[in-house]
Amino acid sequence: MLEELEKCTICPHKCKINRNENQIGRCKAKDTVKIALYSTHDFEEPCISGEKGSGTVFFSNCNLNCIYCQNYEISQLGKGKEISIQELANIFLKQQEKDVENINLVTPTSYVPQIIEAIKIARRKGLRLPIVYNTNSYENIETIKMLEGYVDIYLPDLKYSNNEIAKKYSKIEDYYETATQAIKEMIRQVGETTLDERGMMKRGVLIRHLVLPNNVENSKKVLKWIVDNLPRNTYVSVMAQYFPTYKAKETNDINRKLTKGEWSEIEDYIDELEIENGYIQELGEHEEEYVPQWDLSD
Repeated sequence: MLEELEKCTICPHKCKINRNENQIGRCKAKDTVKIALYSTHDFEEPCISGEKGSGTVFFSNCNLNCIYCQNYEISQLGKGKEISIQELANIFLKQQEKDVENINLVTPTSYVPQIIEAIKIARRKGLRLPIVYNTNSYENIETIKMLEGYVDIYLPDLKYSNNEIAKKYSKIEDYYETATQAIKEMIRQVGETTLDERGMMKRGVLIRHLVLPNNVENSKKVLKWIVDNLPRNTYVSVMAQYFPTYKAKETNDINRKLTKGEWSEIEDYIDELEIENGYIQELGEHEEEYVPQWDLSD
């Protein structure tokens, strides 16, 4: 599996560098896995965190360069520690010992070959929790296909409705078509969302969208694409937690939080589309407030 790193095409950048010789491409990842932290996270959507929390593993580096990233120290500055595949497998097992709901892989794209090997090791040692793949959706379909049988729940972002916005905010020119096709493959792979008797997701896809200030139309088009192109029962999570950080502080159109008017317009549009399953976040009152409160949109 790790031969995939010798001429790396794991993500759509297809840098074709030899990561096994520590060559560095767009995402800055090498052959070793690099993580910033692993923890119990209580503030994901209710069907992901539940009462016991989600067992998150935050991977360092990212194949996007979002100027508003709330985790920019990890994703853009590369904060973290290099670990072995065996150590990663042990982390999965340690998370399970905490009695969390799942293993939640955050920004995992650059490390898919190593993650698959770690899952194999951990499963041989008793890992039984659902695996969540928490991604920005800038993914190669071929890489997503590699994950079949290893990932139970996909948690993809759908950030932008066109590439002009994607280039402006994330320095990427083909996000829209790449992300939408990747999401379709995720749905093909894991099928209809399955919840247990406690309302916890055991299998399926939950699409996230973060609403940006001055970009209500972008959000509307993203939601319309989901309704028009995906199964009617697809789960959607619409987030209001944006606040300007990293380079967004110096970017005029997104250097503020959402207004109540913008958020109200999004809420009305969700009702208009009659989205059946998912969550809509409450709008925070303070500029740098993370907002974990969720209401069922249906």
